Amino acid sequence: MNTINGKTDLLSMLPDELEGLLAGMGQPRFRAQQLFSWLHEKRVDSFDKMSNLPGALRERLAAECEIAPIIERRRQQARDGTIKFLFALGDGNTIESVLMHHDYGNSLCISSQVGCRMGCRFCASTIGGKVRDLLASEMLGQIYAVERLTGKRIDSVVMMGIGEPLDNFEQVERFLALVHHPKGLNLSHRHLSLSTCGLVPMIDRLAEKKYQLTLSVSLHACDNETRDRIMPVNHRYPIEELLAACKRYFARTGRRISYEYSLIAGVNDSPDQARKLLALLGDQNCHVNLIPVNPVAETGFTRGSRRDAEVFRDILNAGGLSATIRRELGTEIDAACGQLRRNEAKKEGSPVCG
Repeated sequence: MNTINGKTDLLSMLPDELEGLLAGMGQPRFRAQQLFSWLHEKRVDSFDKMSNLPGALRERLAAECEIAPIIERRRQQARDGTIKFLFALGDGNTIESVLMHHDYGNSLCISSQVGCRMGCRFCASTIGGKVRDLLASEMLGQIYAVERLTGKRIDSVVMMGIGEPLDNFEQVERFLALVHHPKGLNLSHRHLSLSTCGLVPMIDRLAEKKYQLTLSVSLHACDNETRDRIMPVNHRYPIEELLAACKRYFARTGRRISYEYSLIAGVNDSPDQARKLLALLGDQNCHVNLIPVNPVAETGFTRGSRRDAEVFRDILNAGGLSATIRRELGTEIDAACGQLRRNEAKKEGSPVCG
């Protein structure tokens, strides 16, 4: 059972778990349905507002339980409507969420950890390392908070913000159950993407669940030498092992893999590397999402020209590999994952985790 500040974390609990909790308080089963509705349909932030619960029960819930707080600390809005939120959690740590509008609806990119321990050289999220995992309630709470703050319905969710979701597997699994629950957000897993840097055992574990989500694999290189330099995880799970796991995932779920490939000038963006990538992935039913890297001062990495990206894409497409250059949103705000959180911490003179 999850706890927040020593109290039971209600927002992370499924209906049957709430039944067990309330049974221990001498309450009938239907109270769990009422409580779940207050949390996930009406989304109240106070037990006082749960008007159909007995007063004594509300007092006990307030004394023993917590509704995970997600508080807006700051936001940046781009001309294209993209909004990046900096949220404070109950312990003062901060995370980021990004709201993006597409023709098919509103998409929210959420965080799964405070910081990250994966150490990818081009990523702002990993500077300072991992502080802690997010609870399922804190992942779900990002969606609820953005819907409340903007009045917009979230149509799809991308787990590609701060953190490595598969490094927080149990809480992510609980989040997936909650976000899909018909009495909650009722979001189909087909409208959810989960990004990983390549934790092979966890990819296999995820495949066993047969979720109909989109698995996005951060590849970012076509050979082990290059990937070793920019992604330390490759020392443990080299490309050959990663791609084998991806093939197993497709065989088990039938869901096409999306490979993320950040184009870094002078590192992995040459036409020769495009041809190597084509040879590497040519036998897979997959898509390649090319991402001009977001410059982060601490990394020293830069992006090439738009034409360089188009040449790279065209080589892949000509070889029969589906590839697109990601539409860029919010380019004039702190676009890189973790950058707003890091810049805010610097401005306040506090640790990155604060």
